[in-house]
Amino acid sequence: MSIPTADSAAGQAVKAADRAHVFHSWSAQALIDPLAVAGAEGSYFWDYEGNRYLDFSSQLVNTNIGHQHPKVVAAIQEQAAKLCTIAPGFAVESRSEAARLIAERTPGDLDKIFFTNGGAEANENAIRLARLHTGRQKVMSTYRSYHGATANAIALTGDPRRWANETGVSGVVHFWGPYAYRSNFHAENEAQECERALEHLEQVIAFEGPGTIAAIILETVVGTAGILVPPAGYLAGVREICDRYGIVFILDEVMAGFGRTGAWFAADHWGVTPDLLTFAKGVNSGYVPLGGVAISAEIAATFAERPFPGGLTYSGHPLACASAVATINTMAEEGIVENARNIGENVLGPGLRELAERHPSIGEVRGLGVFWALDLVKDRATREPLVPYNAAGAANAPMAELAAACKQRGLWPFVNMNRFHVVPPCTVTEEEAKAGLAVLDEVLSLTDAHTV
Repeated sequence: MSIPTADSAAGQAVKAADRAHVFHSWSAQALIDPLAVAGAEGSYFWDYEGNRYLDFSSQLVNTNIGHQHPKVVAAIQEQAAKLCTIAPGFAVESRSEAARLIAERTPGDLDKIFFTNGGAEANENAIRLARLHTGRQKVMSTYRSYHGATANAIALTGDPRRWANETGVSGVVHFWGPYAYRSNFHAENEAQECERALEHLEQVIAFEGPGTIAAIILETVVGTAGILVPPAGYLAGVREICDRYGIVFILDEVMAGFGRTGAWFAADHWGVTPDLLTFAKGVNSGYVPLGGVAISAEIAATFAERPFPGGLTYSGHPLACASAVATINTMAEEGIVENARNIGENVLGPGLRELAERHPSIGEVRGLGVFWALDLVKDRATREPLVPYNAAGAANAPMAELAAACKQRGLWPFVNMNRFHVVPPCTVTEEEAKAGLAVLDEVLSLTDAHTV
């Protein structure tokens, strides 16, 4: 592990240039104070003051293979020396091999890969494929979801980032997905939640008109909106509904894919094959921007002699694909998917449930692999969230205080609304995971103080 050294002057220069010229996403520019990062390795990154942080966020839940994995860095360097870029219309080794390795791991017959620059564009093109394949326009997605920040992807999104971006003419219909802890269906258990959520979906389809709906898109395990693991039978039920009405079933595995849940794809846990599967993030841990759509044989055949009216200048970029090849091969060689599953089953899952026994602000623990959330509450009996939905400023103070306390202790958190997400790299060690849990045990006393 590299030992960070302090260089305050360099850090100040980086910060000054950032503040003068960089326009940051999802931010009020004058109200943010970005940390100047000097380097990273494995499960850690550090600043110019020499402070090191255990990355319990995996940045944006994408550095599945950890920071600066030498095999992936070397593959990018080797590809850069051979061929930095080429147009998407050519056949090149890194692109072909990346597609082959991804297709080997996707469920069922999802054997054709359309490459994009990231997850939002993957979802954009999945929607385009579904609409053209079916000749229908409407797309259904859940309220508790995030699918990206481009035009259709943000319309599909259910969380509040959609509000300022939607046009009202997107053709998107939202519905409630299963969430047994805060059931919209007054369910008393997960089996009821599954049954009633499927009944609700069928009712929405009936009122929207089955013949108008091109696709249903779901995050296999809902990510930013809560790490919601679907109840047994739900995904299979959606698959059956889609088959009955000729609706394309899209699974968004941008966050859940490539080891995050302890399987190559989260769909593997339930044995469900969608018609389209979108990916990004963990496919190469974000070392170079890359995403894509895995396409079924039936949908691919639609465009055998009919041009697909979509494309990107950097589709299947050689550097990005080389990093994907190295990432996938390294994950297989080093048992990284298995490590994520083991850490989830034997360290994070049990450890977080132990924290829940000691901290009354933890309402629910849920997750798989290295993909977990603590649902924080004011009152366990009523399940009132610790902060209101979409809270900001003073209303969000308890969560802001929690995040700040983590950072002060060298743990970089992922917090969203009333939840603390525990999402370290898939390469995290047992020792690192336990160190993060120890910090959490300490700082959760702050949220406990807000309980009744």
